[in-house]
Amino acid sequence: MGNAWIIEAARTPRGRGKMGKGALTGVHPQELLAQTLNAVVARAKVDPAAIEDVVAGTVSQAKEQGACIARNAVLAAGLPDDVTGVSLNRFCGSGLQAVNFAAMGVASGHQGLVIAGGVESMSRVPMGSDEAGIDGNNPHLRKKVFQVPQGISGDLIATIEGFSREELDRFALASQQKAEVAQKEGRFARALVPVKDPETGKVLLEHDEMPRHGTTYEALAKLEPSFVGMGAAPVGPNGETLDQIALARYPHVGAIQHVHTAGNSSGIVDGACAVLLASDEAVKAHGLKPRARIRAMATAGAEPVIMLTAPAPASARALKKAGMSAKDVDLWEINEAFATVPLETMKKLDVDPAKVNVNGGAIALGHPLGATGAMLLQTALDELERRGLATALITLCIGGGMGIATVIERV
Repeated sequence: MGNAWIIEAARTPRGRGKMGKGALTGVHPQELLAQTLNAVVARAKVDPAAIEDVVAGTVSQAKEQGACIARNAVLAAGLPDDVTGVSLNRFCGSGLQAVNFAAMGVASGHQGLVIAGGVESMSRVPMGSDEAGIDGNNPHLRKKVFQVPQGISGDLIATIEGFSREELDRFALASQQKAEVAQKEGRFARALVPVKDPETGKVLLEHDEMPRHGTTYEALAKLEPSFVGMGAAPVGPNGETLDQIALARYPHVGAIQHVHTAGNSSGIVDGACAVLLASDEAVKAHGLKPRARIRAMATAGAEPVIMLTAPAPASARALKKAGMSAKDVDLWEINEAFATVPLETMKKLDVDPAKVNVNGGAIALGHPLGATGAMLLQTALDELERRGLATALITLCIGGGMGIATVIERV
């Protein structure tokens, strides 16, 4: 096996994911991804004709995000006709899985230059647009495993681990504060490509739109729990509530403490990201200067009702493949789908909180489902370079009880 080199990356700012209220809601998701494709090609100074494939993660593959958005984004970008595209869905891990699949292609020697990443326009194609739920509406599967919504799973984890509402809100506050510092210091400047109106060329958004500068703990503490009503909803075959269904799998818990709110959970946003990967041969042939290499990657499964606990085993598996321990990692990006996810991952792996999400995370910046994993990888690489550090681990929880992790090493 050869190396999978990271050559360049580009991402859009994250725009608020509510139709008419965010700067990117007027832009078709194909165009969001297309603009990052063009940006990464321009930044790397490569011949577009040398790109063999585009691998794009998208979770809600319906409506405007259906019809193989990767190939249509290639066409929208004006890349050569012989550049192919493929779309994938590993729920919230899709963007990182796209990078990992591309890395497999170039490291194996079967491909030379591949762009990977993802896109999600959560304003134009809201969650649930595919009308499939998390289990594809399969009644036979539902009899075996009745999967509850992720908010219920997040509250279940917090209850089991003993994470209090205050602890979650303090973590959320830190995410906002770190993101505010990062924005004011221009730490995302290298990553961002301003999104332009495809028709007029007018710049629509140059910075992440979601963070709330000046957030206070007192303001977070006033927010009502988001999943109380959902947990009390009778949805089971015999009228069982979602809380009761979750507790049937974890009867020792007694009762679920609903502690997640809109303030300590990830924000709904629009955005796209593209990462250019190259093989050893492609680096030489095109005179490229790699920024980092993929050192290891892994996925891992977990019990599907609790669902969100697999980042720890996925990270442990990737670290083992890399011949590393958690203490060897300089920086961590643990997706903040809910505050409990990074807290549980740090607890299980004994990770120093000072190394985690140092520029804030999805609680402050937002979580554009199919693009987030690639964005986190780019964020980690930029910060490794800024601090002169060597290694980072990127990990995300995934619906259905999965986790994904990638270890990168800066050149």
